[in-house]
Amino acid sequence: MNRPMTDAAPLTAIVGTGRRLIERLPALTKFAMTGGPHPLSRRPEWLTILANGLDHQPYALEVVVQNRTFGFLPLAFVESRLFGRFLVSLPYLNSNGVIAQSPDVAKVLLDRAVALAEELNANHVELRHETAIGHAAFPGLLTSKVQMRLSLPGNVEKLWKGFDSKLRNQIRKGEKSNFALSWGGLDQLDAFYDVLSRNMRDLGTPIFSRRLFESILTTFPRDAELCILRDGSKPIAGALLLHGPGVTEVPSASSLRDYNSSCVNMVLYARLLERAVERRQAIFDFGRSTTDGPTFNFKKQWGAKPSPTAWQFHLRAGPAGEMRPDNPRYQQVIRLWQRLPVKLTQLIGPTIVRGIP
Repeated sequence: MNRPMTDAAPLTAIVGTGRRLIERLPALTKFAMTGGPHPLSRRPEWLTILANGLDHQPYALEVVVQNRTFGFLPLAFVESRLFGRFLVSLPYLNSNGVIAQSPDVAKVLLDRAVALAEELNANHVELRHETAIGHAAFPGLLTSKVQMRLSLPGNVEKLWKGFDSKLRNQIRKGEKSNFALSWGGLDQLDAFYDVLSRNMRDLGTPIFSRRLFESILTTFPRDAELCILRDGSKPIAGALLLHGPGVTEVPSASSLRDYNSSCVNMVLYARLLERAVERRQAIFDFGRSTTDGPTFNFKKQWGAKPSPTAWQFHLRAGPAGEMRPDNPRYQQVIRLWQRLPVKLTQLIGPTIVRGIP
């Protein structure tokens, strides 16, 4: 990836959207996914997924010298009457942001992101980095979240040996219920979306559109899959797995609260981890959590270790973080949402959540 740039070559960032973005996807994919291991969320096709699934306007900022890509920053323009206008890299995903071969290239991309925010009158630019990039226009920094990751062994037997006795007992307790296991794509989407919708309603959080998951599964038919557990014919737990080169992620997973005592969630994650090992993956990414919070402790018991995050912000209007679910301002709204019928949340939730960066 460390290819030389000529000293005479001027560094400028080209903004790709619409047809140009589609045409540049192969080159951007080659650049972004070289080396590794990398999560699937690093692929530039997420720009079109978010456009199709959440109606966001995609922008690919790219530094090209002598027909070669030296830097890339994917941005989604999130706009709603309720919450405002934001540039985010990238919504829904745990991490994204600048991919650059040098600090000079990174600066050019960040300069262009600031200019694009001015052009679009965006409230702020949010970059979900794992390591902060120094830039005067991005003084805002959020480090309260961590990525929880587990290094995977070479086979399932070693995976199980790495679990402590308490964890193994919980998994075995769940397995005694003989829940039916299914793997698939679009054929499992109805079951997955039903479980996810109910869980999100119970948490007081608007549900993403079904179109988002359709777009993910359609775009990555070999690398995105759904895992469903059923009690008879009833879906009770489900997860979306994304398999990048060497890294498996689980951006969405849910189980029904009525089945908490059955340890179905433990069975679900055991099967997800086994799947990643069977695909010879090196890392399982459980996603982000607040340090020492409930989800942090759940992921920690599987052996996951925290990796730092450094979400950076360029602020133009108002503070960052206003739209976060843990904002105390929204506790009353959350309690109200928890009382709504699931079908109603499926109808109105996607319109709301698409506007939350």
